[in-house]
Parts: sequence; C-alpha cells; structure tokens
Amino acid sequence: MCGIVGALAQRNIVPILIDGLKRLEYRGYDSAGIAILNGGLQRVRRVGRVAEMEAEARAQNLSGVVGIGHTRWATHGGVTEFNAHPIVSRGEIAVVHNGIIENHEEQRARLKGLGYAFESQTDTEVIAHLIHHYYSRSGELFAATQKAVAELEGAYAIGVVALSSPETLCCARKGCPLLIGVGEHENFFASDVSALLPVTRRVIYLEEGDVAKVEREGVTVVDREGKPAQRPVRVSEASADAVELGPYRHYMQKEIHEQPRALSDTLEGVIDEGIHPGLFGPEAAAVLQQVDRVLILAAGTSHYAGLVGRLWLESIAKIPCAVELGHEYRYRESIPNPKQLIVTISQSGETLDTMEALKRAKELGHAHTLSICNVQESAIPRASKLVFYTRAGAEIGVASTKAFTTQLVALFLLTLVLAKQRGQLKPGQEHAHLEALRHLPGSVQHALNLEPQIQAWAERFGTKQHALFLGRGLHYPIALEGALKLKEISYIHAEAYPAGELKHGPLALVDRDMPVVVIAPNDALLEKVKSNMQEVRARGGELYVFADADSRFESSEGVHVIRTPRHVGVLSPVVHAVPVQLLAYHAALRKGTDVDKPRNLAKSVTVE
Repeated sequence: MCGIVGALAQRNIVPILIDGLKRLEYRGYDSAGIAILNGGLQRVRRVGRVAEMEAEARAQNLSGVVGIGHTRWATHGGVTEFNAHPIVSRGEIAVVHNGIIENHEEQRARLKGLGYAFESQTDTEVIAHLIHHYYSRSGELFAATQKAVAELEGAYAIGVVALSSPETLCCARKGCPLLIGVGEHENFFASDVSALLPVTRRVIYLEEGDVAKVEREGVTVVDREGKPAQRPVRVSEASADAVELGPYRHYMQKEIHEQPRALSDTLEGVIDEGIHPGLFGPEAAAVLQQVDRVLILAAGTSHYAGLVGRLWLESIAKIPCAVELGHEYRYRESIPNPKQLIVTISQSGETLDTMEALKRAKELGHAHTLSICNVQESAIPRASKLVFYTRAGAEIGVASTKAFTTQLVALFLLTLVLAKQRGQLKPGQEHAHLEALRHLPGSVQHALNLEPQIQAWAERFGTKQHALFLGRGLHYPIALEGALKLKEISYIHAEAYPAGELKHGPLALVDRDMPVVVIAPNDALLEKVKSNMQEVRARGGELYVFADADSRFESSEGVHVIRTPRHVGVLSPVVHAVPVQLLAYHAALRKGTDVDKPRNLAKSVTVE
C-alpha cells in the first residue's frame, strides 16, 4: 500500500521522482522520501505529504541522475521520519519497499548477530541490511539483490541503489506490482504506470518472482529461479491527462462524473456485437460451458458489487452463486468443486486478500477462474484463465466510484452470457437487456444531475455523527456501499441493513438525530420498503429516500425524497450507486475532511 519509483538517466531525475510520487500519493501518504546518488548518498524524508518532502528537497537544491523514491502507508512502525523510506544500510545501500516481509523478525535477529544496527521499526530495514550483507561480499548489486530476496517471505516490490554502483538500479517483485519504464538512454521503475507517463509509455511488466537490473542502455531480468527471462515491452494505453485533476475540486468528484463515459467505454463493442462468451477471453466458451455454480471472491466495495452480481446470476442465469470476502475464504476449510467458476473482483488487480484467495482456490483444484479488473497486466488477471477488463480509466480517489459501477456492468454481462449458454434467456430478452445497457450511461447522467439536491441533504448530514442505510433485494448492497462511502471519507459512522432487518434490532438506534437513508426504487419490494419506512417515522426518525419516477410517494414532514428520472429495471443498482456516492462526497466537503486521501486508508491494499 505504498508507491515506489526509480530513475536512471543523463539528466536531473529529482523532478521525475517527485512528480512520480505525487501521482502515486493515492497509494500512501503518511510520509515520503527520495534518495539520490550524486557523489554521495543524499536522502530527504518527511512525515506527511509529498509536497512537504518536495519543499525540503528544493531547499537543499537536491539533484542527481540516479535515485529512488517512496510514498508510505504505515504498516510496521509508526508514522515517523525514522520509519520513512528510503531505508539506508551503513550509508551505502538505499531501499524502497511496498508490501510485507513476514519473516522480518527472524531476519532481524540474524542480521543483529552479523553486527547490523537497526534504526527503524520497519520490516524494510532487514531488506536493506540483507542486500548490504551480500553486496559487501560480492560487490555486485544485482547478485546481492537476488540472494537477498530469495530469503524473504511475504509480499514485496522493492527498488535498490548502491553508492558504489551509480550506473545501476535493481528492483524485484513478489505479490506486489512493479513495472519498468523504457526510455531513450534512460530507464525507470514504478509500482504504477501512472508515475511514469510524463517520461515514457513503454513499459515492461515484471512477473512474479522477477529480479531486474536497470541500466541506462538496457534492462536485464531473471525469473524466480534465477534464469534469464525475456519480458515484452508494451505500450501503455493510459495517458498523462487521465490522472490530471482538471476542473474538479477532488479526484473523487472527477471520477463520479466520469461514470457515464466509463460505462460507455466498458460496454464498447458489446452493444453492437451482442452477448457472447468471447467477452471474457478466447477460452471462455469452453470454460463457461462446464460451470455449474459461481463463487465470487472480493473485498470492500468490490465485495458489494459481488453481492449484486450474485442476485443477478441466480435470478437471470439460474446458476447458484456465493460471495465471500477473500481474506475469510483463504483461511477456512471449504469444499472444492471442480465445476465452480471462481470470480475475483479487484479495481487494482493487486488486492492481496483477493490474490491470496485466488491462490487458495487454485490450490484446492479450481481451474475455472475469471478476473474482473480495471488495470491491464496486473497480478490477479495474469493469474486467471479468463479476464474482463473494465475500462473505468485511472481511479485515484481512495473511495472507489467508477470502478464499482463498471464492475457491476461486468457482472451483468457475465450473467447474460451464462444465461444465454444455459438457455435461460427467453425470446427478445437479450435484445431488451442490450437496450437497457445502451441507455445506462444516459440514466447515470440523469442521476448526476441530481447533485444540487443531494448537496442540500449533505448540509444536514455534515452535522451528524451516525446514519443508517436501508435497502432490499438488489439495493441492499447499494445501501452497504452508501454506508461505506460515508464512513470512508466523512468519518460519519454509518451502517447498512436489509430494510426488513430493521425491526430485529437496529430500530433501537433510531431517533431524531439518526438520519435514515433508504434506497427505494419501484421494484417488487417497494411496498415492503414503505412499511419499513413507517417504522422509522413512528420512532421520530428522519428519512432521506432515493426513489425513482415511479415510486409513488411524496416528500412530507420528516420524509425527504429525491427521484432519479426513470426506473431502469434490474440495472437500477448501477444508477442508485451514484446518489449515495454524491451524498458521501458532499457530506465530506461539509465536514472538511480530506476527500481523496481519508485518514488511515490507502487505495491499493497490498497487505493483510
């Protein structure tokens, strides 16, 4: 959950490192630092945002042609300058690291026995000392890095520089993403391609267990067994403009408003070509034909997308489906089913809990695997047989928005493909669903147009300490998502319940100071939801209802209603996700919190 970047060039690379860290700051923002080789090893670290470290680097007039940088989300050790990266061993080796070293205590004890003194509380320091230990023997940084990482257990992406090897950068990855940027007489590495877009779009994605030596004129890669490996150079489709804020106040606001385009891009080709297994890869037709049930593994917002997907799969495709949190699945005893399709959902493609759950599923013999992901060439898709890439574009805000709605669309497409294969689509239904998808971006735009009304609600929410969200059926997961968004960025405690569960306990919390948000479109459960709303009003609770044009009830004392312009049937969860995102965003503005970088959280969760 940290960002790393490295550069080796014939020009001053300090601005490149700092700009790269700014683009990676969504991955961690407790502290930041850079280390530069320029006749000596110069290091600047600061607690806080990249801008604070940048100011100190400018004050020191820092410059050089080789260096590494890091922005941190703390795991081992508190948020202090001593724990900030880069971590240095004996003034000669500097290391940046993303991930968790599970055997760091064992290695720490061993290295202390070899005479190494530890200055930080981080697990990263064992990497620096271990590399130094081998480097002091061989004088070859690449070999020392290979020997050191062979002794590490856990997940990592690391970058290394050595004072006496100023023409070389080394890097390695296991379980965390890392790529190399290829330039003209200069090369780079980073944990995300967005960090390198201003300097190159040509990238090499390292495979699991790879170690690389980066020099100005080339890159050498060895695999996990130490054998030479050829990794292709790819041209990234991402653009530097995609990660610019533009006219918006926050990335979250930008990404909420990008949803119509993100949905259109994700559906590009589907509308004209129709529903077919090839949407999920060339092997999909054969694989999906063998499937008799589905298991969705995910975490956080992606887990809520999975809960909606389960209801679609069972009601439309008539196929049994379960949804589990990856970090729970991997540690429990489960019953393998070789005909089960394992679906992993991750915005980043590097969510460690989900990646490890996928590994566990494959160990149990599940060969049918599908990844739904927003990041090309990331770890989880590469470990899956079938892949569907959502085309949401770069998502910088920690609270996921457009990734969530495009995940929902991907799951709906999977539902239709399985339903078609299983003979569950009646004549005309495929066309009707395609027409609904065709109009979906427009319906989402209509929901975005409700922002002024939602902003007025948020003025009231900004004074509250707690909130309840209610929904039923397909919209209970949207209630969960709304509560999560409010918690994440406004720090208002919020919980979500199926509306029918209200009378079984949560109703005790309801009073005039507890706003209750209800997702109430005109579906088969609307009358039941209205009854649940009456339970709230009878206890003096104030209702904030997201309805639609057909819901047939009006605002009244204690009941505030905002309507989406039209009901879109089974795709309603996609549309109703937008108002709850906007409510959380504007409540956070009212509270004055850091919307894009909420406390204690980071975007890419690459630790347990």
